[in-house]
Amino acid sequence: MDVDALRTFVAVAETGQFQAAADELGISQQAVSKRLARLERHLGVTLLARTPRGSRLRLDGQVFLPHARQVLAAVERAERAVRPGQRPLRVDVLNPRIAPAQAVYRFYRDHPGTALDAVTLDGENAAQAARAVREGALDASFRALAAAQVPAGLRAERLLDTPLELLVGPRHPLADASWVRPADLAGHRIWIPGIRPGTEWAAFYEALSHDFGLSIDALGPSFGDEALMDALADSGALATLVGSGDRYLWPHSHDLRRIPLREPAPVYPHVLLSRAGDPHPVLAALRACLRAARPRPEADEGGVWVPGWVVR
Repeated sequence: MDVDALRTFVAVAETGQFQAAADELGISQQAVSKRLARLERHLGVTLLARTPRGSRLRLDGQVFLPHARQVLAAVERAERAVRPGQRPLRVDVLNPRIAPAQAVYRFYRDHPGTALDAVTLDGENAAQAARAVREGALDASFRALAAAQVPAGLRAERLLDTPLELLVGPRHPLADASWVRPADLAGHRIWIPGIRPGTEWAAFYEALSHDFGLSIDALGPSFGDEALMDALADSGALATLVGSGDRYLWPHSHDLRRIPLREPAPVYPHVLLSRAGDPHPVLAALRACLRAARPRPEADEGGVWVPGWVVR
């Protein structure tokens, strides 16, 4: 069915005049007549009757009018759903507790009412996330990946560097340290359960272990953040690594300690992936906000460490 003809029919029905409908639609009166004739031929009925004072709906026109309005409303909703600036920006934030989710939340809090949809692709690696962005299932995703992994047609910009912190219980030998060097962690058991082989975070921790001689234990299933916090509180030897912007909660009695790492400061480099030339205004605003707020740990004394393969 011709949507323009439907729109013309509704305009004539509401104005009662062919010329008034033509003026409203920005077309000629002759075009109005042709569209209505085509619609009536398609339906096999007469919708309007001309009168000396204009036009009036016939019985079939009265029956058809509410349906025509519903069709036009559905068409408008469909167009609005994909029109740049109208459809919510769909962003993969990896995990609701970690830095990308917190950064996107701060952006939304500073821009209330923004059309935004934060999702998590649980278990998906960087290549799968990049494919989802390229195919349009996502508008953007935060990933740590190498320049060679960025598919053609995608834009990758490193916008969110998250310094790592050591998280330990009160009986750990480093519990009272104000900060520690990554090299000082050699010989300590660092437990990060649930690292999936083939993911970018697995590659990150492999590079970190190699460069500083660390022993990062990923063995055993992950029973969730609460179980990990309980294990840290009960142990005098166990430690884990978290991002400085990550949000974890534990009972006050656990007395866990977050200890910065320095000289150098290891940072997890979150790269914002999006389609090159994507015109979505919320994406542009989010990118500008992240760029303006990006911390500069490289300015800290002792410098920073990132894997050599990451997007610069």
